[in-house]
Order: sequence, then structure tokens, then C-alpha cells
Amino acid sequence: MTTRTSGLELLERYYDSVPRASARAEDFGPLTLFVREGAGWPFYARPTLDHPGPVSAADVDRVRARQRQLGIPEAFEWVGEVSPGLRAAVEATGLSVHEHPLMVLSADAPDAPPHPLVRMLGADDPLLHAALVVPHLAFSSPGTAVGAAGPSELTAEIRARVGDGRAEQVAQRIRDGITAMAAAVEDGLPLCSGMHQPVSGVTEIVGVGTLPSARRRGLGEAVTAELVRDARARGASTVFLSAGDEDVARIYARLGFVRVATALIAEA
Repeated sequence: MTTRTSGLELLERYYDSVPRASARAEDFGPLTLFVREGAGWPFYARPTLDHPGPVSAADVDRVRARQRQLGIPEAFEWVGEVSPGLRAAVEATGLSVHEHPLMVLSADAPDAPPHPLVRMLGADDPLLHAALVVPHLAFSSPGTAVGAAGPSELTAEIRARVGDGRAEQVAQRIRDGITAMAAAVEDGLPLCSGMHQPVSGVTEIVGVGTLPSARRRGLGEAVTAELVRDARARGASTVFLSAGDEDVARIYARLGFVRVATALIAEA
């Protein structure tokens, strides 16, 4: 087994373990469907860990039927280099597949200097709910270009999502040590936020999103750098992420992240 394959196997085991803290796993042979328990982002199906057989279009269709039955998105996530045959099976059922650079932080990458607007958020931080709302606006307007959505749109979205249960769930995950969150805060509002999710010395940085009107200020890079510092302080030896596209990957490369594979996401 090559060093690169060994690294991807480590990520595969992480991918299998991290949803289990807040989801149940349903067995579909070569595929496993993770179904979230409680509020929060819905999960997806992915290749079953250590399953020896290939995945067919019929296998994918069975999972999609179950996802429709549950009223959750028909979504699949996997690493292209680990499960090379899955893309053809997924596309044969009519799903669209998106590619994202999968990047791992170099062990010798230096920490970036702290940013004056960026800090970690605790479980009882009053800005936790607002920070969780920022990515909704960020991902609805993808890319790195400055957009129209700003503080007024964020304030309205924060009010609309009060009581959705997401903040309480993430607060408990922070207390349990399985989620850490950072945000860039200005004038009492988070302009960018992101998380990492440590499990047994490995952590993935996820959900880094910047309010569209606050882009091109280096906030996404600064939040990611703060998450890296926190991950290392917690003893993480492997820190990785999936970049939205090649432009975003170049930003992460400045922090010492190196592309190792391709993360694939399939959606209806």
C-alpha cells in the first residue's frame, strides 16, 4: 500500500465514523446511508467501509428510493480515487456529480498569524446561532466574488431561523469536543464562520462560508487558519478539507493545504 493510499484510507475511516455521532447508519450492502437524528444539515450515502464489491446503478437506486421515502436529499459523497467505479453507477441513475479538490494540511505548514476579527466560539457564545446562519447565505451565492447579501440580509435570516434547533445541537457537540467553531466578527455580527470536527487525531474543516458582501477581505482564509490552530492545539495530526472549486483551493494552498484526491458529491 502506498503512502498516498494509506492517507486516503485514514480519511475513509474518518468519513465513516464522524456522521455516527449524530446519525443512524442504514446498511445497503456496498452503500451506507446516514440519516441524521434531530436538527441540522441532512447527511448522505457513501461507500460502505471495507466492502469488497462494486456498486451498481441498482444499488444507488435503492438508496435513492429510501431517501425519497425519508424526505431527505438524494445525495451521495465519496472519494473518487478510492471508489473509482461509483461515479458511473451514480450518473447512470440521473444524478449530477460535482468535483471538489480534497486537500490535506502539510505537517510542516506554519501557523498563519491570528486575525483581529477572528475568534473561537464556545458552546454558550451568544453569536453561535448567527454564525451558523452565515454559511446559508454564503453557499446560496457560491464563488469568491463579492455579492449583494450583507448585514441586513443576514439579520433577517438570523431572525427567520431562530428556534430551528441547530444552535442547540452544535452547542452540545462543542461541549462534547466533537465540533469546534470559529467566526470573524465585526460590529456584533459574524461575517464568516466555519467548523472542524475532530475524531481520534483526524479532523475535517467544514462549512467555511463568508457573507457575500464581506468577501475579498481574507476572512475565509483567516477563519480556516484559526481552525487549524485549534485543531493542532487539540492534538490533531491530520487536518483536511474539501475546497469548493479550484479558486478556493488556491486560497487554502496558501495555508499549506495540498491536494491529495478528489471529493465527489452527487445530487439530484
